[in-house]
Amino acid sequence: MKIVSRNEELLRDALSCIPQPSSRTSLASCNRLIRFEDISAAAFKIQCGVQKTPCMYSRLSKQYGMDIYLKKEFLQYTGSVKERGVLYLLMSLPQEQQRKGVIVASDSNFSMAVAYHASELRIPVFVILSTSTAPARVKMCREYGAMVISYGTTAKDSQVHARRLAQENGYLYLEEEDSAVYLSGLGTVGLEMYEQVPKLDAVIFPAGGHCGLLAGSAAALKHLNPHISVIGVESESFPVLQQSLKAGHPNDDQACNNHHFYGDVSGVCFGSNSLQLTGKLVDKVVAVREEDILISMLRLLEYERATVDAEGAIGLAALVAGKLPELKGKRVAVVICSGNLELHLLQQCIARALTLDNRVCRFSLVISDCPGDMSKLLEILAREEARVLDIKQERTFVTSELFTVKVICTVETRDKIHTAQLRNALLERYPTTAWTER
Repeated sequence: MKIVSRNEELLRDALSCIPQPSSRTSLASCNRLIRFEDISAAAFKIQCGVQKTPCMYSRLSKQYGMDIYLKKEFLQYTGSVKERGVLYLLMSLPQEQQRKGVIVASDSNFSMAVAYHASELRIPVFVILSTSTAPARVKMCREYGAMVISYGTTAKDSQVHARRLAQENGYLYLEEEDSAVYLSGLGTVGLEMYEQVPKLDAVIFPAGGHCGLLAGSAAALKHLNPHISVIGVESESFPVLQQSLKAGHPNDDQACNNHHFYGDVSGVCFGSNSLQLTGKLVDKVVAVREEDILISMLRLLEYERATVDAEGAIGLAALVAGKLPELKGKRVAVVICSGNLELHLLQQCIARALTLDNRVCRFSLVISDCPGDMSKLLEILAREEARVLDIKQERTFVTSELFTVKVICTVETRDKIHTAQLRNALLERYPTTAWTER
């Protein structure tokens, strides 16, 4: 954890096990960054404070030709796997620092986990948020028990203010980083999955900029069974981990999209310790498109009744996109790590995913403006079992024959095959039908 305050020495003992990164790191020295014993100790210490989430067989298995098990970390109290690392960190603080309190400055899953678990441990906790933060996030942090202060118009303004308050009042300023304490807490996910699903062949994790979950869990899994394949998945728009692994150091030059859809997936590279562990222990890192992430969110909502965000869905997106054909017929666990998606954004994501999945389509055609012609069109749609979502008629600006009407119709279909059948039926009756391409 990055410590920025005059009490920086308070976590020195917890961080002393992390050596300074060097240009050459052997596997042995890399493993000393986080030991299996550290993860076991973390699991024992946090067992009463976080959920031991289920890792369940998924109905999606038949669709993708493998045994898929979903580790449902979005069921944690704050909807994120970050709770594991945060709780272990807070419990490791000296009593004097627990009495003085901690402070964070972001609207991330990390900050919400700090807000909740610090309150549960009776540690004074302050969350500094910019005025541009979504009201729902502000409300949530307050409900978790934190003292929330709005300051500045940007995240940088709130961070500067938080650091100043930490210096002046003795609070511990926490910013998500990759200390051994935090990684050990996150690594307990790998430990649980190994216990819950026997004979695992592969485990898929979200990667991106914040790859602490991937690194920590890889350390646990590879210790327990070196033959388990550990795979990370990141967005094609922000391939920060792949670029950093190629360069051999964290890449801070990759432009990041601040859109809340991506969350931590688009963050800058996590740190040298996580990067070293990832480079040594992770077998493969793949990138997926935004379209694959949206369809993955739709699949999880339909098949698992799971409402997740991009970070939670990105692991399954690698299977949806066919990026891992070598896993066919294998036993695979996928970590669904986060479910914090704002409602208005969820609505947009599902609507877009249905279009991408050929389940919602739009077409336009011109019919005679005579009684009965519209009913004939509706009869065709009913016969083809298409559900009409929206239908509009345009008369004034139609440039074809007089006394005709342009009909623009949005319908819902079952799948791509059903859409093709509907399209053929419409073209047979109305040859000038124009289909709106997605």
